[in-house]
Amino acid sequence: MTGPDLTLVAGVDTSTQACKVVVCDADSGEVVRQGRGQHPSGTEVDPEHWWSAFEEATAGGLLDGVEAIAVGGQQHGMVLLDEDDAVVRPALLWNDTRSARSAQDLVAELGGPRAWADRTGVVPLAAITVSKLRWVAEHEPEHLARAATCVLPHDWLTGQIRRRLGGGPGGWTTDRGDASGTGYFSAATGDYDQELVRLAIGRDLDLPQVLGPTESAGTTGAGAVVGPGTGDNAAAALGLGLTPGDVVMSLGTSGTAFARHHTPSADVRGEVAGYADATGQFLPLVCTLNAARVLSAGATMLGTDLAGLERLALAAPLGAQGLTLLPYLDGERTPNLPEATGTLSGMTRENLTPENVARCLVEGMLLGVGAGIDSLQREGVDVQRVHLIGGAVASRAVREIAADLLEVPVVVPEPAEYVALGAARQAAWTLRGGDQPDWPVPRAASLQARPGSAAHEVRARYRELVTTVHGGGAQSV
Repeated sequence: MTGPDLTLVAGVDTSTQACKVVVCDADSGEVVRQGRGQHPSGTEVDPEHWWSAFEEATAGGLLDGVEAIAVGGQQHGMVLLDEDDAVVRPALLWNDTRSARSAQDLVAELGGPRAWADRTGVVPLAAITVSKLRWVAEHEPEHLARAATCVLPHDWLTGQIRRRLGGGPGGWTTDRGDASGTGYFSAATGDYDQELVRLAIGRDLDLPQVLGPTESAGTTGAGAVVGPGTGDNAAAALGLGLTPGDVVMSLGTSGTAFARHHTPSADVRGEVAGYADATGQFLPLVCTLNAARVLSAGATMLGTDLAGLERLALAAPLGAQGLTLLPYLDGERTPNLPEATGTLSGMTRENLTPENVARCLVEGMLLGVGAGIDSLQREGVDVQRVHLIGGAVASRAVREIAADLLEVPVVVPEPAEYVALGAARQAAWTLRGGDQPDWPVPRAASLQARPGSAAHEVRARYRELVTTVHGGGAQSV
């Protein structure tokens, strides 16, 4: 539906895999137009690909009549720019693990995990921007020498929207939500910690201005207001309209568990990152490298597709008759095991069937990400229900097995681009001020928790396997 009386706003999701844009009615949140452009694969990328994908997604007048736009983006990506705002080297993305040793060194040099948790709420891992800065300082000093600033993927695309759509250059901007994933910004204080930048690279950088939740980053040449934008998880939280007691479990390229919270967190174990959200509050978050791609890899191994994997998994009993999978197929971020590989345990002649293997693939993925929910509870987050989102949630097996294992009610929102919708909601909020827009979030399913002794046994078996294989690097599950 479109019409002359609608106020249109746009939200952009510049994710690892694609750029997705939704145009919404600012009053109802109804999506009236949408587009998509593809990003290249890999763990580093020339940011120009992000702009090309944005142009592809918005072709054909998609943004006609839009009065405000905001960007939600993949977190942690390191975009180094010189004094003329030119890109110094391809952006290192969150899933680039070459900076794992750099992260370890930084943790030790500041005095250990507690020092980092107290300073920023984030203990550096390979994914965190400050670790990538140290890696460049050590391995590419010629690139670091040219760098005047470091911006994040959403910062860069926000700046390009303003500049290339006729709004003029302006300065670089970010927001609390995305800045809090860098390792040199404290969600608790709302300030950068340049001492940590100096620890990483030996000098200061001219970092982006941190905007408030509804503070404009400028306008386009057509007069559209450009919102501050935010990180992808903070945008998803805004798009889902989270309330106290709600936890999101997102099963996409990566897996995340996060919630809005009224106080900052500082987890000395480094499992829970103490991020800010897009509303002025906080977003404690646990992220894993392995989620939906565990299922696609497993389907390939079994000689089937995702639909076939679903059928097989649903034909097996809870616990897969003793099979347990550690799903660390790409290494792992939480627990911090960047060099780890996957482990399939408990195999016998009786249980090694396609059905049980498919079931343990789904269970392993859910337990790997779901361990983060227990970590959030340890940090004081109230967990009353879990919202399942992401590509893997299209599988009935994923939804039903989640209800078996997570032991709290599971809500499945209607499939939608919640990062882009959250960015659009922020755009509407920035345009009009006042309270956040109240947009409904339709549900596709609600599943009651089905706890029982079998679920406890499966969770205990998974926890024991993490401890046995990786020597105490286990999360709670």
